This record gives sequence, structure tokens and C-alpha cells, in this order.
Amino acid sequence: MIKRIILPCLLLSALAASAQQNLVQYVKPIIGTEKMGHTYPGATVPFGAVQLSPETDTLSYEVGGKYNGDVYKYCAGYKYEDKTITGFSHTHFSGTGHSDLGDFLIMPTQGKLQLNPGTASNPKGGYRSSFSHANEVAEAGYYKVKLDDDNITAELTSTTRVGMHQYTFPKSDQSHIILDLMAGIYNYDEKTVWTYVRVVNDTLLTGYRQTNGWGRTRTVYFAMSFSKPFKSYGRKSYDAKQAYRGFWGKFNQDQNFPEIAGKKLKMYFDFDTQEGEKIKIKFALSPVSQDNALQNMRTEISGWDFEKVKAQAQATWNKELNKIQITSSNDNKINFYTALYHAFINPTTYTDVNGEYKGLDQGVHKADGFTNYTTFSLWDTYRALHPFFNIMQPSRSNDMVKSMMAHYDQSSLHMLPIWSHYANDNWCMSGYHSVSVISDAIIKGTYNGDPNKALDACIATAKHRDYEGIGYYMDLGYIPAEKSGVSVSNTLEYSYDDWAIAQLAKKLNRMDVYDEFIKRSGNWKNNYDKSIGFMRPKLADGTFKKAFDAKDTEGQGFIEGNSWNYSFFVPHDPAALIEMMGGKAKFAKRLDTLFTMHLPDEFFAHTEDITREGIIGGYVHGNEPAHHIAYLYNWTDQPWKTQAQIRHILNMQYKPTADGLGGNDDCGQMSAWYMFSSLGFYPVSPGSDVYALGSPSVNNAVLNLENGKTFTVEAIKQSDKNVYVSKVLLNGKELSTPFIKHSDLTNGGKLTFYMSSSPKK
Repeated sequence: MIKRIILPCLLLSALAASAQQNLVQYVKPIIGTEKMGHTYPGATVPFGAVQLSPETDTLSYEVGGKYNGDVYKYCAGYKYEDKTITGFSHTHFSGTGHSDLGDFLIMPTQGKLQLNPGTASNPKGGYRSSFSHANEVAEAGYYKVKLDDDNITAELTSTTRVGMHQYTFPKSDQSHIILDLMAGIYNYDEKTVWTYVRVVNDTLLTGYRQTNGWGRTRTVYFAMSFSKPFKSYGRKSYDAKQAYRGFWGKFNQDQNFPEIAGKKLKMYFDFDTQEGEKIKIKFALSPVSQDNALQNMRTEISGWDFEKVKAQAQATWNKELNKIQITSSNDNKINFYTALYHAFINPTTYTDVNGEYKGLDQGVHKADGFTNYTTFSLWDTYRALHPFFNIMQPSRSNDMVKSMMAHYDQSSLHMLPIWSHYANDNWCMSGYHSVSVISDAIIKGTYNGDPNKALDACIATAKHRDYEGIGYYMDLGYIPAEKSGVSVSNTLEYSYDDWAIAQLAKKLNRMDVYDEFIKRSGNWKNNYDKSIGFMRPKLADGTFKKAFDAKDTEGQGFIEGNSWNYSFFVPHDPAALIEMMGGKAKFAKRLDTLFTMHLPDEFFAHTEDITREGIIGGYVHGNEPAHHIAYLYNWTDQPWKTQAQIRHILNMQYKPTADGLGGNDDCGQMSAWYMFSSLGFYPVSPGSDVYALGSPSVNNAVLNLENGKTFTVEAIKQSDKNVYVSKVLLNGKELSTPFIKHSDLTNGGKLTFYMSSSPKK
């Protein structure tokens, strides 16, 4: 009897194991690290609080009191084009167009101790080292590189809250590990507010660092443990002379002193090493306290088995990657699974293992029944990343909305997040797009909290009159050009957000709110100039601004874009926009012109986030505002043009190379666009349960949904030439329109595309 039970169990186990594919092999974190992608190649786990990755330079945010434009290239700390590494730090943004972080930089060295980082042209003048991509390995959850100047091999892996280092040293009695507490990304003299370190014993230290800047009250606590006792240690302070320092001068604090504090500090730890000896470090983070950091470390990595931690990290990634199993070419698999990897990096976990986190009110809170998240780059990610989570990560999406509600409850301004970052809102970019994420999650059945309370938070945020022109928008129906340099894009984005609020109100049968916000959602019409057919800045007196160029991205009333792209930003009402622009035929020709025109460099020369690599005609794919545009042909009775453009964008803007992204990945938005589009459908207007169809680039895809069901996408006669769709079947029934619903996905089933080399007109 026992044997009869065991054998079926073993068989089921074997079948389950065979269903799990080795998909980690297709993830190439190096994609996007060259040119504009702004991704990092280091080690992290899905939605992890630690992002342990190399830095390749030490540029300051300012030079001579002015913004240093070159620092923009280092938003992720690492630039593929560089030849030197300055160290390995524990916090990074993935793919952003602005930056912070780079906390707690560690660098192993040997020989004469040097505490300055040196320069790229003379790495031996400091602690940095030259390196070669030939001796570099970047995988999901693992990074390895040889530091040529000191003949040290560095390896990195991580858990959710702990980074683990493994450094293989040569034989030396002058081996060092440097902890640079001044280093950071987007750094400047006043960046570090205060630093504290306590040396507990000869293998353990704890402390914290508070920084100013994008997150102006950001404090990160840490615990650092060595696998081997250090023989000596010390610090160097670079603090400016203070008028009063108390009586700490009675001690020699520079060598073997157990408690240090200041603004600008660097520490070093000395070791004797044998040839090939490995020194390991566990470095845990906490937003709450040193004790919590230590608890995080002891809970997540109890021993010193680096290979075990690496294997756990990669197994975690493999489980997440297997949520979608595709059949396609090898290059397409690399692009797809790297996109899936990048999409599952952010938002990041912002709770300790005991559930605690620091809130916007600077108080310690406990997440009750959910994981609290931060790093919400909402201007980017509301478009496709969060809708993607509602399909493939609904439980996490639920927690993310709860995190936004906690943010609202703790906000002194009683606003939902704009760009949430480590118990701060850095207020970056336009719109109040958390309302889109919340509405989309509730409408699609993802959020299990109080929907009416969530709607109230959306309303309060949308009526915050003194935030970025909302008062003018409410009173006039647009934001006057005299009052804002991004008046048009703000009006357009507020209009869409208001539509999302209206959809939520309608679902909850709060029709007074629906009526108010559906009216507000039509405010985009106030910036549309019928005489020229473009969105245009409007003055307070109701007239349009005279000096205007629809191609220019500078001074025309738009943020990171021009009127040619933003004039199509009415994702919530394409039919009304089409009518406004003269009907379906004229609208389609307008789209044709956008994709085929030439946009000279002069028109985006002053916009960091737009470069030639991300442009097709005049369409800017390398930045987010136009991401829905190729799908608008579906509303013109010419869906074959959507199909052709989608495949063109997929092939041109995504490649399995270091420079394979045509623009900032922006916390996964570029990657989410790729995955949706390669699967054949896209959420043009989050807050709606409808997806527009395109042209899948996969041969087959199985979406393993959290509810236990599967949704399969099949592309018959798929090829590089067969980019057009002759017909689409949903569960065997032919579709009459190029749209499907969210319930079609979550109920499970099969979507079959029949591909052709010629369009079906």
C-alpha cells in the first residue's frame, strides 16, 4: 500500500519538474547597459530590496555649481562602455531617467591601501580596477567579474534583503576590503546628511546612512558580516572643519575605533590572504533599524554557502520566468525572458522580514497582511507594467495598491504617490497615475481592499489644487501656458487619469463622482487646435500660444515629448480624437506620417530622454508617452497597419545585445511593452478591461496564471515575413474586432492568430 502511494507521488513530482523549463539561461542582464537602457547587470531577486551591482565611475551631479550632463549616463551606476569598476554597491534603479541610490560601496583591493577611487584614465591611482567584458558574467541573480589590476575575482548574489559577496584574493599580507560610505549615484557634496557605523566585533558591523536629494529624508540601515575576522580596520573622514566637535578628539578614531560618525566617511578592513582564498560578505539592508538589518541577514542567509544562495536566487527567478513559457527563436527568447526579468525587478520590497517599514511620516509601521513596496515610477509604469502585473502577478499587484493606500494614509498632503521612493515622494514627472493603477486593479478584480476608500483617495489626489496646476485645470479645463512649462502634457495626462477615476466610480455606482470626472476627462479638447490639428499650449485668456512648433520637444508645453506624439495621447477616447482629427481615413494618414516622417536631431537636442536610437520616423518609442500609438490603427478600420508597425518596433527597438534597448527601460515599462506586444495584445487604456490586438512575434506562449488556469497564444505560420493577421480565434471562435477582454485571459483558454505575408484589408 505504501509503495502504491509513493510511486504516483514520485511520478507527479517528475512531471512537475519536467514542466519547469530552464529559462534563466535566456536572461541577459547586460542588455540595456550600453547607451540609453540604463539597466544594471548585477545581482537581485524578483522585486528585491537589494540590487547588488558594479559601479563604473564616480561622476558628480554638478560641476562648477551647474548640472553635469554626463551624470545622466550613470543612472544605473554601470555603463557598458567603461573600462574600470570602482566597486559594488547595494541599491540601484533599473532603467530610470533620473537617479539616486548607490549605497554602501564595497571594493576589494590588495597592496598599498588607497582610499580614493582614482580616475578612469589612471585606475591604479586609486582603489578602482580595470576589467574586461571577456571576464564578466551577468546572469539572473548572479554577477562575476575579474578585477584585473589586483587579480581579484568578485562574485555577487542576493536574497530579497541581503547582498552576498565572494572575493577570491591572491596571496598577500596587504589584502583590503574598502567600505566607501560617501559613494553614491547622482552624488554631490551635500548628498550625505549623516553616517553612523558601529564595529560590533572583528566580523560584524552595523550602521546607517541618511541622504538628501531625490528622496530627501531617506535613511538606510545596514548590517555587514565577514566570513573571516579582519586583522585591523580604520576610517578616514573627509568632513569639512566644524566649529564644534565635542570632545571626541580624546580618541584616535582613525584606527581600530569601534564607533564612528560623520558626513563623509570611508572605512577599510585588512586581511592576510592565501592564494585563491575566498572572503565572503553578507550585507543586509533595512529601512527601519540596525537590529532589523541584522534580523534580515540572519533570517535570509544563515551560513556562508555562496553557491547555495546563488542557486536559491536563480531558482526563484526560474519560478517567476516559468509563469510564461514561449516557443520562439533563440534571440526572441533572450529578448523576452530578459524583458520578463526586467519587469520583475521593480517595484521593490520595502518591508523587513518582521513586516516593519518606515513610512512617509517617518514612523515605523507594520504591513498587516501584505508586503509593502516602493520604487513606483508611475508616469512610466501605469501604461503597461502594472496592467501586466494584473495578469501575471495579481497578488503582488494587490499588495502594491495596498502600499499606495498606506502611502496616502501617511502623507501629510493626503495624496497618493506620484513617484514613491523609500518613504519619500520625489514628485517626479506628470499626472497622478496611481489612480490609473488603482482603478485598473479594482476593475480587473485584483484588489481586495476597500474600493470606496481607494476611490476617495483618488478623488482627493485629483482635487489637490496646489499641485502642479490642478487648480487651474479644475477652474479652466486646462492649464495656462504662462503657469506651467508642461501645461499641455499635464492637461492631457490629468484628463486620462480623470477618466480612470470615472470608470472606478461607475463600477462602484457612485454616479455623482462618475459624472464629475467623465466631464473632466474631456478637458484634452481644450488644448486641441482644430486649425492646425495639433495639441497646443493655451494662454489664460483662452487664445493659443503663437510661437509653436509641433516637432520641437523644448518649450512647447510638453514633458519629454513633442506635439506630434502627444497629440495622439487620448488613450481613453480614441474615437473622439479620430472624429476631432477629421475621421478614420485622415487619422490613419496622420499616423502614417508620424511613422514615416523625419525628425531632425535639432528638435530633441535638449531632451535627455529622447535620442535617435529610440525614434522611428517621428514616433518616439524610447520614451513612454507614445507607447499606445501603434495600436490606434485598430480604431481606423486599418488594423493591418498596427500589425506591421508593432513587428517593426519589436525588431528595431529590442535586440539581445548590450545596446539592445532604444531608450530607458524605466523600471520595466519598455520591457512590459515588449512582452505584451510579442504576445499579441496591449492595454491601450488601463482602467478599461479591453486589450487591443497586434501581431505576436512568438510562435506559441503559455501563460500560467495565478488562479491555476492557463491562457495560450498560438501564431500559425509565424515568420519574420508573416507579420499580418488574417484571422484570430478565441477558444475556436473567430473574432470580429481586434480586441479581447481581461476576463478572456483570466478565464483561461486559447487565442490563435493566423499569420500571413499580406494584409487583410
